[in-house]
Amino acid sequence: MVDINVWLALTWDQHPQHAPAARWYASLDDAALLFCRFTMLGFLRLLTNRQVMGDSTATLAGALELYDQWRQDPRVDIAPELRGTEELFRQALAPHALQPATKAIADCYLVGFAEAAGAHLATFDRGLAATAQFRQVPVALLAPATVSAARKRGARKK
Repeated sequence: MVDINVWLALTWDQHPQHAPAARWYASLDDAALLFCRFTMLGFLRLLTNRQVMGDSTATLAGALELYDQWRQDPRVDIAPELRGTEELFRQALAPHALQPATKAIADCYLVGFAEAAGAHLATFDRGLAATAQFRQVPVALLAPATVSAARKRGARKK
């Protein structure tokens, strides 16, 4: 299960974390890379958001084309939500029950989804990684690039 920002970094070479995401992707043999509906929708939302993408903002048609390019990769699939995902999501949310709405909601959903699917998570997000580790979901916490290295790259998409 690949986090939204990892998908974005793999796709958009102007992303500050493109280089470490590309290194991680190149290091994989035949591992299956999964979108779920949540990460697919988030990927499309970010690609079409001018505040995120600036001059590289995609149209919805262009964003769908980039998603379709990933889906043509034989290692990439979209996983259906399995029975039990909601219960595992709620269990992951339990430590946050007395807090107002936070990004923990999205993190806990991804952890619950990965747990239900028996999948590993790949992310740059330390909070998501900590939630996964707490739930004993295998997680690859990708090391972020330095700011200076990220600024040296060009602005091409995959």
